[in-house]
Formats: sequence, structure tokens, C-alpha cells
Amino acid sequence: MAISQRAAPTKADSAYANVDVLVIGAGPTGLGAAKRLHQINGPSWLLIDCNEKPGGLASTDITPEGFLYDVGGHVIFSHYDYFDNCLDEALPHTSDWYTHQRVSYVRCKDAWVPYPFQNNLYMLPKEDQVRCVDDLIDAAFAARAVQTEPKDFDEWIVRTMGTGVAELFMRPYNFKVWGVPPTMMQWRWLGERVAVPDLKTVIRNIICRETAGDWGPNATFRFPARGGTGAIWSAVAGTLPQENVHLGTRSVVARVDAAAHRVYLDDGSVIAYGRLISTMPLDVLCHALGDEDMQGSSKSLLYCSTHVVGVGIRGERPAHIGDKCWLYFPEDNCPFYRATVFSNYSPFNQPEASVKLATLFTAGGDGDTPDFEAKEGPYWSLMVEVSQSRVKPVDEANLVNDCIRGLINTGMLRPQDEIVSTYHRKFERGYPIPSLERDRVLARLLPRLKAQQIWSRGRFGAWKYEVGNQDHSFMQGVEAVDNIVFGTAEMTLEHPDFVNAGGKREWHGSNIPVCHTGVTVTVHSSL
Repeated sequence: MAISQRAAPTKADSAYANVDVLVIGAGPTGLGAAKRLHQINGPSWLLIDCNEKPGGLASTDITPEGFLYDVGGHVIFSHYDYFDNCLDEALPHTSDWYTHQRVSYVRCKDAWVPYPFQNNLYMLPKEDQVRCVDDLIDAAFAARAVQTEPKDFDEWIVRTMGTGVAELFMRPYNFKVWGVPPTMMQWRWLGERVAVPDLKTVIRNIICRETAGDWGPNATFRFPARGGTGAIWSAVAGTLPQENVHLGTRSVVARVDAAAHRVYLDDGSVIAYGRLISTMPLDVLCHALGDEDMQGSSKSLLYCSTHVVGVGIRGERPAHIGDKCWLYFPEDNCPFYRATVFSNYSPFNQPEASVKLATLFTAGGDGDTPDFEAKEGPYWSLMVEVSQSRVKPVDEANLVNDCIRGLINTGMLRPQDEIVSTYHRKFERGYPIPSLERDRVLARLLPRLKAQQIWSRGRFGAWKYEVGNQDHSFMQGVEAVDNIVFGTAEMTLEHPDFVNAGGKREWHGSNIPVCHTGVTVTVHSSL
């Protein structure tokens, strides 16, 4: 079938552009859509983003001192060969990547409990081991008689793990992550996100003091050698024709007219489209559409904000830190829920040892006047994450100091450690919360948008945390394009349990041959 081709706009076009497919947002989802559109080589398309660089919530900042920090804890693991191929095309050399085995712990009762916590209770004090096992046994017997589904995430936790694990770890940790109690959350999002303990394995590990540590899809992960996670998406964007990618303040969306198929930008320019793929937060999109009914529905969607705090330290990495990757903190002796030893991911995430930096203060702030003269390293770094919500406030003005105090309380820093750099950035939308109301709202909004030729996709565009990792988000964009052009199913969005069931998916999104890296297939279809 012949395609109705609209001329692809150029960066010289200012007032009006006309494309078959407009993509809003240059994060992983938008880049996945643009990548697929470029490979198909059929519909005309344009990718816009109000930020100066691509990546969205998978970008990276660098401090004036030369420390890198991602927008939260990002690593690369994948459910899709297609995703892997696209990343390998963008960063094709072995030297572009480091591969790590996950070394992850939960800090509880002054002990480092290997992750997943519920499978490694042997590290707890004996009285806590006994309580947790008693409650696990009670939960296992009670589960045999239960005929109904859990009413919320909290009930799922107690039914699956017992009250001991719930009170020591699951309840306090999840409140610190999500900013809402588990009673306000559903449980269907869980999939591979939470390890379900096997009672016999838990007891055997306690008796034999054995560690169960290989659970989950991220037991092995990749990280870019240079530039942090943001470098991945800058490289992916670099494989696209730059005349089709418009970044920066002149691409701020002011209004979307669904009936006229037009997007109005802040600078007064207008983009006409045949189909729209939006990665804007779903509630923001509803506001941009000016639809009061949809705006009212979207107000039921919950999210929490994320504060990312980074600390650059002079000195050799302490032995007790070792090769740890990321660590979980359920207790109230620190404001953060997760800490990442970011310097362990790549030696280029911090300045070289020869760089001279002044000491800003010592971690303990014990009153000693630090030596402000710039000195050489070596250096290492920590990155922590703190959630904020309407029911979980944060003292933003003092958060950096509170986090450093928490790092001392949890044994991550010593009072005498020399701090040479700090970083703090708040991201208004950090996690889309799988609330009790979420699925009802999505079932109302997403089909209604699609009926208006708008595909709202991505971490906040589709509001499905269970398919909100980088690989999922990228493939949401890819599959949205194939749904538009070929009518194929969007497996990631529609069947999260299937794509998360384990193993790589050899993705065949349409009835054309799978596009491997560097291959462009010209397709004729009607939009």
C-alpha cells in the first residue's frame, strides 16, 4: 500500500511542520520510537524534546569537580535482543562497556544482609531469625486456606513473607521508596520485581549459612565506561538523522489539539501530525489536551519525587565498601532508601587521582578546620536516593547534610572522610506508583487517547512501573511504531508478565524481517 508521505521538517522550518509521526520526548521510549521509524524508512517523522540533551530520566550529570551521577540508580540488563542490538550499534566496542556481577545488600540491625533479604535471613540476630521463620511458616499454612486475592500490596507481603519480614524490611523499605504505605498500592505489578521466598530454601540457608544471591534479571549488568548512563542515549540519538531530532527550549510543548492533529510549541511554531507518540507524563498530556474529563481522571494517578544526592570523597575506597554495587536501607537512621557506590561502576565516574581538589568539609563535621588547599586523590563516590510525596515530606534545604549523616550512621562513611564534592538534584517525577486506582484510570485514558491517534507510552506516559526499566521503555517506543505502521500487538505494554517471565525475547514486532543494526528496510504502508 502506498504511504501518504509528509515531508520531513528541517531545523530551518520555524512556523509550521507536517509529519506522519511526531514523537514527543527523547528519553529511552522516544528514542526507541525514532530508531524504529528510521529503520522502517517509511513514514516521515520528527522527534522533539525540551531538554538540550537526550536521555530523559536516564541522563547523567557531571559536577564541576568531575564526579558523574545518573538520574537515580540505572544499570543495563535486558529482556530483548533487539534492545541489545541497538545499544551495541551505538556503543560497539568492548572498551565502551564494563560488565559487573551484582553485589547487593540490605542494611538491617547493623548487619549487611545479602539481597534478596527474605532469602538470606541467616545474617540477622537469632531472635529475628526465629520470628521471621515462625511467621513464614504461619503464612505458608494460611495461604493454603485462602481463596481470595490480596486486597493490596501490604496484604500480599504478609501472605507471602509473614509479618516478621514485613515489619523488618518490606513495609519500611517500600514506604521509603514509594512515599506511600503498601496499603495504598496494588500487587499485580510485582512480577519479577520482588523475590518470593521458598520456605525450605530459607530454612536451609539459615542452617547452612549459605547465601542465595543470583535472583533476578539484574544479577549481571552492563554499565558504560564513560559518560554514565546518559552516554548510552546520546550515542543512540547519534545514530539517527539529526535533521529529524529537535532538542532544546524551542521544542517545549504548550498545547496539543487532538482533533486537528496539531501540537503547538512555546515559541509559536506548530507541528501537524498523522499519529502522535507522547512520552510526556500522562497527567501532563491530559492537561496539554485541555480535556477536563481526562484531567480529572489523571488526578488519581500517584507518583513520588526523587532526590539524587551525590558525595565525592578523597581517599582509597575503604575495604568494607569493597565491590558493593547498590545497597538498600529500610531503617530510619538515614533518609535514603538506596545507595550506589557509583565509583565502582566505572573508573571514569570520578576524577583521576592526579586532579587536585580542595576538601569542603569532613563527613563528621566535628569542628576541625579542614585543609582547603587543593590536593590530589584518589577519589571515590556514593550516590543515594530519597523519595518525597504528599505523605512523606523531605527537608530539602538540609537533605545533603542529612544524607551524609545517614551514610555515617549506616557505616558507609567515616567521620574523618574528606568530602570534596556534593551534588543534589530533585526530579519531580521519580516513580509512577502502582496505586490501587491505577489500572482503572489507565483502562479509561489509554484507549481513549489511542482512539484520537495518540500513543501515550513510556515510564510516565503509560504509568506502568513494571515495564518502566530502560529496556522496557525503549521497546514501548519500538512497539508503538509497529502498532501504528503494521497493526502488531504491543507486547511490553499489554503483557508485562509475559515479557518479564525470564529469558531474552527475540523480538519480531512486525511481519517484516527483524532489523539488525545498521540495516534500513523501506516499507510502504498507509497511515
